[in-house]
Amino acid sequence: MANSDPSLDSLTPEERKKVEALMQQDVKAERRVRGPWLWLTSALGAAMVLVYFYGAGVQALDTQYHLGVYVLITFVLVFLLYPAGGRVAVAVMSVWGGTLLAVVASSLWLFDSPTAFYEQITLFRETWEYDGFAEAWANDRANLPLALLLVLPFTVVLLPLDQWSSRRFHHAPTASDLIMALVIAATVLYWISQFEALNYRAGAENPLDHLVSIVGLLLALEVCRRVLGWAITLIGIGMIAFALFGPHLPELFAHRGFRFERLATSLFLTTNGVFGIMASVLATYVILFIFFGAFLQKSGAGKFFIELPLALTGRSAGGPAKVAVMSSALFGSVSGSAIANTVSSGSFTIPMMKRAGFKPHVAGAIEPAASIGGMFLPPIMGAGGFLMAELTGMPYSQIMLLSVGPALLYFLSVFFMVHFEAKKQGLTGGQDEALPHWRLVLREGWFYALPLVIITVLMLTGRSPGNAAFWATLSCIAVSWVRPETRMGPREIWEAIQIGARNTLIIGATIGVIGVIVGVISLTGMGLKFSDLVISLAGDSLFVALVLIAIASLVLGMGVPVTAAYLIVAVLAVPALGNYGVAAIAAHMIVYWLSQDSNITPPVCVAAYAGAAIAGSDPWRTGWTAFRFAKMLYVMPLLFAYVPAILLDGTPAEIVVAFVSATLGTIAFGAFAMGFLRRRTKLYEWLLLGFATLLLFWPGLVSDAVGLLVIGVVWWLQRDVAVTGAAGSVSMR
Repeated sequence: MANSDPSLDSLTPEERKKVEALMQQDVKAERRVRGPWLWLTSALGAAMVLVYFYGAGVQALDTQYHLGVYVLITFVLVFLLYPAGGRVAVAVMSVWGGTLLAVVASSLWLFDSPTAFYEQITLFRETWEYDGFAEAWANDRANLPLALLLVLPFTVVLLPLDQWSSRRFHHAPTASDLIMALVIAATVLYWISQFEALNYRAGAENPLDHLVSIVGLLLALEVCRRVLGWAITLIGIGMIAFALFGPHLPELFAHRGFRFERLATSLFLTTNGVFGIMASVLATYVILFIFFGAFLQKSGAGKFFIELPLALTGRSAGGPAKVAVMSSALFGSVSGSAIANTVSSGSFTIPMMKRAGFKPHVAGAIEPAASIGGMFLPPIMGAGGFLMAELTGMPYSQIMLLSVGPALLYFLSVFFMVHFEAKKQGLTGGQDEALPHWRLVLREGWFYALPLVIITVLMLTGRSPGNAAFWATLSCIAVSWVRPETRMGPREIWEAIQIGARNTLIIGATIGVIGVIVGVISLTGMGLKFSDLVISLAGDSLFVALVLIAIASLVLGMGVPVTAAYLIVAVLAVPALGNYGVAAIAAHMIVYWLSQDSNITPPVCVAAYAGAAIAGSDPWRTGWTAFRFAKMLYVMPLLFAYVPAILLDGTPAEIVVAFVSATLGTIAFGAFAMGFLRRRTKLYEWLLLGFATLLLFWPGLVSDAVGLLVIGVVWWLQRDVAVTGAAGSVSMR
């Protein structure tokens, strides 16, 4: 499971280094394990794929195995594949590993059992609370002092051993990594084996339950830190502190507080925390679709997804940029990651845009702006669509139907912005005679779209998403055999399995922290408090409430993956929107769309920075340009809130009128955002375009007619196209 990305092969070494560095801002670099460790990690990854393919295609797994196997393999693989960090981090892990060994040794040899060990700790702590530390230490007649002292020799051994092995063997886990992998495996296996018993004694857990949950919870936080860094991990730690110190908080946030044992058992042993909704959605849907995406790419479909848009739009004005928009729609609908989509398709489209005359920062911005649209386009929609189905209780097939129209409007907006930008810059389409005709490309590669058709049709006909992904993945292998050069044999299938398994670790590492955040919000009632806060600040204004939620989503997204940001903000903000009369599905759509903004909105916008690295442009300028091309990201949530028919809530006539108005408004919005219709707009023309855009977005025959009339006036005012760029024109960016 080497950490290499073949999509970067077309870049120069300097560009590749920049892109990899940016991708590692969100995800830490894996070890490139070798020898027995490669065999072990590969076997675990393959086991994960096979277990969940079996569960989706043959026989459903029981809950404890369905959730537990995924968490078990993910956590163990993270400790084996992701290093702790620098020398200080390795030293801290040595202390932590020594502590875990001391706990195990004390439980097995110094005391009769782990239960007796934890009971002694509890007695010591209670005596300390009531009589002071000195009295507790003096009255302790068991082996607890010796157990504490055991930490020292274990740590003394591990400190130099870990430092030496981390320097000498970069491609292998350290001793502390192995200890943590074994301990986390033991805690998850305990949860699996005791699943039914834990449900029966919920609220009356025994000392062993407490010990396992505390250790498991702390290690789950370490898993997240290793893969995603400190930002999201500190949020999880902060939420634990929030739960512990509730009585000491300001009145607005105060609650009764929880003891650490109560908190740990709730977050680790129940299905409300680590094994909660995030783990359920990932194990049920997301990992199967990640596997499907890996097999689809391996089947040769990626080349077709580039060639078809190139043949369709390559010769039109700004053709290469339109290729980026269309290929991003195809790639993004299966990749589920704006950053991965930017890198995979951008390594081809961004240099092509630069050759066509687009400025580097514009070329680097168009690709990420288009790439985030893949998060809204079925059949996959990243992980957010599946989370939405779980949170709303709606079938995923219905979420797909509701999402198609808004997603196409988003791509339409970027498409027309690209068109007007190309016209404004005087760029023409490609004249390369080698460009094939779209009919030829479609005739020679139409079968590559079959897996997408299969997965969509199966879900719309009532099959579960997992079962649909199972059959669609098998169809990828069949499709690959149409052409000899793309045929997937045992080696290619094995590589696809490994790529899919590795890709699941990035999102799987969030399980612990997201479980903590969602669990604490539920325990403390913070969701209701947040709703009250939004309502008190926004008053009776739904628009102000939407602005507040957008700000909260952007701030949270700076340190949290977008799918996790959606889940957290949904738990907090959806009840608030419900108080303004917004339907539940519309509220979730609003939050989901807004949760994507950190990919293209400075100061974070990692997807835009990846585009800048490929384009060789200024990252800050590229980020703001990507924001300009992705403005529809903020318009659609307003339509969700104020035009229910855009989510098919209304009569057929209302729905048709809503989409006609939204389509006209989207085209007008492209001209307004780029400051160009037939030529660059003057200030008063730009204002007229803005007024027309508002009228067109609002559904209604009268408003559409007036909006089109205003557009016609601006078109007539710009009848002297020959004076494009003359003095007195104002470019409104």
